[in-house]
Amino acid sequence: MMKAGSNLEKVLKAGHFAVTGELGPPRGADVAVIREKAHYLKGMVDAVNITDNQTAVVRMASWAASLILIQEGLEPNYQMVCRDRNRLAMQSDVLGAYALGIRNMLCLSGDHQKFGDHPKSRKVFDIDSMQLISMVKKMRDESKFQSGEAITVAPQMFIGAAENPFGEPYEFRVLRLAKKIEAGADFIQTQCIYNMDRFRTWIRQSVDRGLTEKVYILAGITPFKSVGMARYMQKNVPGLDVPDALIKRLEGVDKKDQAKEGIALCCEQIEELREMQGVAGVHIMAIEWEKRVPEIVEKAGLLPRPVV
Repeated sequence: MMKAGSNLEKVLKAGHFAVTGELGPPRGADVAVIREKAHYLKGMVDAVNITDNQTAVVRMASWAASLILIQEGLEPNYQMVCRDRNRLAMQSDVLGAYALGIRNMLCLSGDHQKFGDHPKSRKVFDIDSMQLISMVKKMRDESKFQSGEAITVAPQMFIGAAENPFGEPYEFRVLRLAKKIEAGADFIQTQCIYNMDRFRTWIRQSVDRGLTEKVYILAGITPFKSVGMARYMQKNVPGLDVPDALIKRLEGVDKKDQAKEGIALCCEQIEELREMQGVAGVHIMAIEWEKRVPEIVEKAGLLPRPVV
């Protein structure tokens, strides 16, 4: 007998403001690392993203870490990148993941291998993220593989995609969102938001085009640990837009208080996002800082999480 459907999907369809978290698998076969991170997230979020060799660095398989998360009583959002697999392997993994109880997946292109620890590895990119979304939707809704052959038991995945409201050319971002929705995305998780002015413009454009009526948008939130982290992300992370005003705000407090200020800033963002038309929830990416997620969720007034 198949396990119940996606909790995240139920939360969103019931009209609740959803909260998702993120967990990076370890650089080894250490189950305890995942269990410890999961401890901080349990009861705080509706689902947890399990990254897939993020930044092109080898880590425990996303599907394997997802299964450990299920054992810990949490719902995984299984990430799959196009960089490392061809379409046969992807479809096979989707079937396996669903058979083992995974109900959400996020379809991504993946960071180029030159940025990781195996820069000479051969990239695959047999299909791109848009095609991956479409393929999984066909598997779910038509019970067919991409080849057109029939699937005996279709994987009923709740399909997610990522979007960056701040990428260039900026005018193209809403059009790209529309394409992902057309391909079959049920929910969208955005890049980390720091420039709220630009995000307001993007979400307003999405609302005006009727896109937010077709998809659930979860706004990406990453708390700053320090002014050093903020400066690094401003200068070195492609696709991020960190305004100088945020840097100055962190510079204005003592070093020992910068983490506290970073959390305060992220809670202020969440408060505004909760009132913003078109935003269905937040995706909290506390990079290797899972232990602070309970504090963020509580201070932002996001507890208790709904039971659906």
